[in-house]
Amino acid sequence: MCVFKKTEKRTRRHPTFLLLCAVLHCTSAVTHYSVPEEMEEGSVVANLAADLGLDVKTLLERKVRLETIAGGKYLDLNKETGELYIAERIDREALCPTKMSCYLKMEVIIDNPKRIFYIELEVLDINDNAPHFRRDTIDLDISEATQAGERFSVSNAVDPDVGDNSVKTYQLSESKYFTIEIQTGRDGSKFADLILKEALDRELQAVHKLILTAVDGGTPSRSGTARIIVQVLDTNDNAPLFDESIYSVNIMENSPIGSLVIDLNATDLDEGSNSDLTYSYSLYTPEKTQETFHLNPTTGEITVRGMLNYEDFKIYDMEVIAADKGVNSLSGQCTIKIQVEDMNDNHPEISIKSFQSPVSENIDVDTVIAVVSVSDKDSGDNGVVDLHIPRKMPFKLRESSDNYYELVVSEPLDREKVPEYDITFTVTDRGSPPLSDNETMTLQLLDVNDNVPHFPQSFYTIRVMENNAPGALLSSLSAFDPDLHENQYLVYFILEKEIVNTSMSMLFSINPENGNLYALKTFDYEMEKDFLFHIEARDSGSPPLSSNVTVHIIIMDQNDNTPVIVSPWRAHGSVVEEKIPRSTDKGSLVAKVIALDVDSVHNSRITYHFLQVTDATLFSLDQYNGEIRTMRMFSYKDPRHQRLVVVAKDNGDPALSATVTIKLSTMETAVKAHSDMTEVPMEYDIFSDLNLYLVIGLGSVSFLLLITILVTIVLKCQNTKPSMAAPPSRNSVISERNSTIADSTLVSNDAYWYSLFLAETRKGKMVVRQPVPKGSRYIVSSIPRSTGMSETSGSAPSTLQV
Repeated sequence: MCVFKKTEKRTRRHPTFLLLCAVLHCTSAVTHYSVPEEMEEGSVVANLAADLGLDVKTLLERKVRLETIAGGKYLDLNKETGELYIAERIDREALCPTKMSCYLKMEVIIDNPKRIFYIELEVLDINDNAPHFRRDTIDLDISEATQAGERFSVSNAVDPDVGDNSVKTYQLSESKYFTIEIQTGRDGSKFADLILKEALDRELQAVHKLILTAVDGGTPSRSGTARIIVQVLDTNDNAPLFDESIYSVNIMENSPIGSLVIDLNATDLDEGSNSDLTYSYSLYTPEKTQETFHLNPTTGEITVRGMLNYEDFKIYDMEVIAADKGVNSLSGQCTIKIQVEDMNDNHPEISIKSFQSPVSENIDVDTVIAVVSVSDKDSGDNGVVDLHIPRKMPFKLRESSDNYYELVVSEPLDREKVPEYDITFTVTDRGSPPLSDNETMTLQLLDVNDNVPHFPQSFYTIRVMENNAPGALLSSLSAFDPDLHENQYLVYFILEKEIVNTSMSMLFSINPENGNLYALKTFDYEMEKDFLFHIEARDSGSPPLSSNVTVHIIIMDQNDNTPVIVSPWRAHGSVVEEKIPRSTDKGSLVAKVIALDVDSVHNSRITYHFLQVTDATLFSLDQYNGEIRTMRMFSYKDPRHQRLVVVAKDNGDPALSATVTIKLSTMETAVKAHSDMTEVPMEYDIFSDLNLYLVIGLGSVSFLLLITILVTIVLKCQNTKPSMAAPPSRNSVISERNSTIADSTLVSNDAYWYSLFLAETRKGKMVVRQPVPKGSRYIVSSIPRSTGMSETSGSAPSTLQV
């Protein structure tokens, strides 16, 4: 049996080959061809018609067809030329994946007559595939404790090609720690073992990356690669290590709870559980420190757990241990020194060690009033303090010793100006921002009798209308004393002064408690014009101080006197008769009316007017001097008798007046008329009457004055016995005098009354007694005089109606 092999590009058999087959008696039952894989479509394998001895012209008629036994139509027959050609690319690895030799079997079927030829086509391998690994990455885990020389299998590379085109060798990238050794399997396949040349250290290099290359034997050769990643497995051969063996940390006091103090970072070169660290305090860490700071066992963070107070603890020392979680646990430790920094969180404190209050207002300058101590728990400038008191106070601070101060008097004190002082002690530290505190103490001053009573005025002028009621309030002469208590309590006195043998105490009375001044009698302007005396105010201090004030009482006139006509003089109720010549010239003085009024100038100013006149055209009256003159000469028609009624009116309110009636009779005699004061005899007569009236008036006034003086002397000399019913007090004044005061009732609202004998009337004595509640209304009536009761004997007091 002969095998025909097709060479590349060969399309015909050589005659010599056919001849050789014939000589060797080869059978042509199976025709063999060989072609390389991956030939292009249309490539001619052989002239099958010629090789089979078929006539090309009869191929169509005989219906020649080519069928592949194994399935798939890789070859086809050209019926016109008889050539066998490639109809579809042939991939030997796909066609024969597991075989070293690959054959494709076909049948050539011819009809008329029917014949079958068997064709066997050998597909030759070409190096069209590179070696490749089943995995691109080969992962190996090797403990760092593995000894050198240890062998590790790696997956081999595969190449679908066969023979020399398959994998022949392996190559490993350069490595200090690894090499390979090539092994041949029973089926001739090649694989490599990875061999450890040197012990691994995961802490130096945890991962080793290698490239394994598989190379086939083809020409040209092809190769494939795979990555080998060697993970070095950790062993617990490294202890945890802190960045520093001693840490120094500063933290501000009063830091909030949870504030981070330090984040410890211990490292362990191992991995996995061998590098999982747990932080804890060592046994040498004080319990106070563990209570103040929290250590996170997982992260190593130290945070504030309790209140930090520089004044309590300034430095905290602790030891922290970091231990891994390896089977044989390893640990490392460090020392932490936490310095608490002071902040200005403590207010300065003031302590009043002693404070003297109240003190006398006349205390000496430089006397110590108080002792004060100051302190501050902070340190540095935060603990340096300064003490102050308000300015413009009569005190100063004097440092006596460390943080002790004395408060001393720097200026004289005066309670009347400032009765008490609120002294605020302010202490301030020198921190930033500064803190301060204050303490206020009240210093009270005790009064000293160093002020005399003071009247609002140095001279009082009091005007009193005459005919005043006895016991009437004239004025309130209150003085002021800025002192306190008994030093302020005033008593008022009238300084004794006699006027015409009459004491002031007989005329006036003053309430010793409030300075109310009263009149004890009724004053008559025509007899007493004014009084001048002194009132003293005396305090109750020890020794007592006093001052006095001058009081001028001015009696004011009332229009209580009616004008008295003194010229022309006439008896009471009579008419003055005058005779004048009928031939009197115009403007001649007929009469002159003169009136006197003993009131004051204003009330005594008198004007004259006609009240009635027979003929108003005949006479004129000068209203100021009272002269009556003729306005014309008399005529024969004028009546012989003329009646003139003249009224003299004063200037008071209401006005008082007096009238005089003059009856003029005209005579036909040769009597000369009154001229303008030219005839001496007439003037002499008129003014002689006037002088007589003046003498009578002056004599009356002198007589009344003499009687008043005599009465005053009698009262002064008389010693009145005290009444048994009402014993006299030290403020009581009893006086008696004759009086024409009518019986009356005295009404007053004043609360102060002396037991006074005011007046003696025709019916009895008028008595005013004390005391009754202030604000009440008093009605004091005169007491009828009983027969047989002497003026000096004890009598029952007057009835007091309220």
